[in-house]
Amino acid sequence: MSSLDGKTFDFIVVGAGSAGCVLANRLSADGKHSVLLLEAGVKDRSPWIHIPLGYGKHFSNAAVNWLYKTAPNPDGMNREVVQPRGKVLGGSSAINGMVYIRGHREDYNQWRQLGNTGWSYEDVLPYFRKAEDQQRGEDEYHGVGGPLAVSDPWGKHPLAEAFIDAAEAAGHPRNDDFNGPDQTGFGYSQWTMRNGRRCSAAVGYLKPARKRPNLTIATEAHATRLLFDGKRASGIEYDEKGQTVTAHAGREIIVSGGAINSPQLLQLSGLGPAELLRSHGIDVVADMPGVGDRLCDHINVPLMFRLNKRFTVNDVVNSFPIRMKTAAQYAYNRSGFLAMGVSFAQGFFKVDPSAVSPDIQSQIMLFSSPKVGGNPFPFPGATIVSALLRPESKGHVKILSADPFEAPEIQPNYLTAQKDRDVLVGAVRIMRKITNQSQFLKYVVEEHEPGPDCINDDEIVDYLYRMARTSYHPVSTCRMGTDPTAVVDERLRVYGIEGLRVADASIMPTLISGNTNAPAIMIGEKASDMILEDAA
Repeated sequence: MSSLDGKTFDFIVVGAGSAGCVLANRLSADGKHSVLLLEAGVKDRSPWIHIPLGYGKHFSNAAVNWLYKTAPNPDGMNREVVQPRGKVLGGSSAINGMVYIRGHREDYNQWRQLGNTGWSYEDVLPYFRKAEDQQRGEDEYHGVGGPLAVSDPWGKHPLAEAFIDAAEAAGHPRNDDFNGPDQTGFGYSQWTMRNGRRCSAAVGYLKPARKRPNLTIATEAHATRLLFDGKRASGIEYDEKGQTVTAHAGREIIVSGGAINSPQLLQLSGLGPAELLRSHGIDVVADMPGVGDRLCDHINVPLMFRLNKRFTVNDVVNSFPIRMKTAAQYAYNRSGFLAMGVSFAQGFFKVDPSAVSPDIQSQIMLFSSPKVGGNPFPFPGATIVSALLRPESKGHVKILSADPFEAPEIQPNYLTAQKDRDVLVGAVRIMRKITNQSQFLKYVVEEHEPGPDCINDDEIVDYLYRMARTSYHPVSTCRMGTDPTAVVDERLRVYGIEGLRVADASIMPTLISGNTNAPAIMIGEKASDMILEDAA
C-alpha cells in the first residue's frame, strides 16, 4: 500500500499540468502548508519532451498523451478529430507547440463584464508579468525573472520573412509583439523556450520546488473520485499502479485536470447533470448542469504548399544528411529546426469588419503532412493554419460510464454554427490573397491543399468538413460566472461545495483570442494568490 494512503495534506492539487504546476509551486513556497500534487501520467524524463521539435513525436505516444478524440457530429464535422492532451508532469505544456500568446485585452474585459470581478485585463496583466521571464526585457506589458521563459526564435527564416512581407503587401500591419498594446498584424512568434530547450510548466515551476519537504508529488496517480463530508470536499481517491489510495485535505482540493479531465472527475464524483450521473449509477452530490457544458475550442483550416526550396522540416525528415546536419547544429548551439516551436510567424486579423478584435489567428508552420502528427510529405512543404478565435459552436464533455479509466465523450460540435463556417471561408480568401503576393509566391510550386479546384464557398466548406483541425485549446467546461449554470465563482470556488476549487482552462468563461497555455498559467498564478489569501 502507498505510504500516502490515509495521509492528510493542507492542499491537494489534482493534475500537474500548466495550472497545477503553478499551484504546487506557489502554495508550497512559504513552507507553511503541506501540498500533495497528483499526476495521472509519468515524470517528464523523455528527452523528446525537452527538445522543442519533439512535440511531433507525442501525438500518438500513449506514454505521455491521453490520446483523446472528439466525437463525430452529423450536423458539422462528421468525423473524429485528434485531441491530444498531456499525461505527464507539465501536462499539455510538455507536449504542445510552445507558442506564447496571452489573448486580446478585450477577452478579459468581457470576462469582467460577465460578472467575474477581478478578471479584467488590468487585473490579470500583473499575473502574466509575474509568470514571465521575457528575453526582450521588462516593460509595461512584460516581466523578467518569472518561472516561464519566453524567447524569440533563434533567427529569421526566409519563408517566415516572406509570409510577413506578403501580409504587409496585402495591407496588414507588421506587429512585433502580439502580447503588447495591440494584437493586430503579422510578425514572428515567441516560444516558451530557454536556450533551445522547452520551458514547460514542470520545468519552470515544478523543478525548482521538487525538493521542498512540504511538497509531495505523486506520478502515475490517476484520480478516480473526490470524497465528501456532506457538502465539503474532504479528500480524494486515486489509483496508483492498481492500488486504491485515499488522501485527505485539511483545507482545500484544487482540481486542475484541464477542460477534459476536470469535468470528468467532477461528474464521476457526483457533481454534474443529475440525470447523466444517475444513468451511470453515480450518487448525486450536487445537480450541476454546467459541469462539462459549453465546451469550446479553436477550429482551424490548413492551407498546404509545395515549395521550390529545401528549407523546411519536411526536408530534414526526408534526408539523412540534412537530419545529421540539423542534429549537429542543435548539439552545437541549440538552434535550428530542433529548437523550433510549432509556428515561426503568425498574424491576427478580422474577417468580420464589425468584430471588436481580430477573429482569426493565422500561423505558418515550416512543415506539411497528410494528417496531424503524421509523416511529412516527400517534398519541401509548409502549412498555414487559420484558427477561428471566437467560435459560436459549443459542445460538451460527458462521462460514458462510472469507470474513471474510460475516456469521456468529447463533443465540440465543430462547425455547427453557420457564422463559424462563414468566417473560416473568409479567412481562406484573405490568406490566399496574402500567399498570392510576389513575396511569398516566389517560393511556391503550388497550393497542395485544398488546391486550385477549391474555389467557391461550398467547395471551401466541404474542405473544412474534410480537413479542418483543432488547435488543441479546449476551454469552458467548468465555467466561471454568476449565472445559474456557472460551475465556479470569481474566486474559482465550486458553487455549493466547500473546500473545492477548479483552476485551469476549463474555468474560462469564453475562449480567448490565441493559444491557451499562457492564460492557463496566469489562472494558476491568480488562483494561488486567492487560495493563500483565504487560508490566511
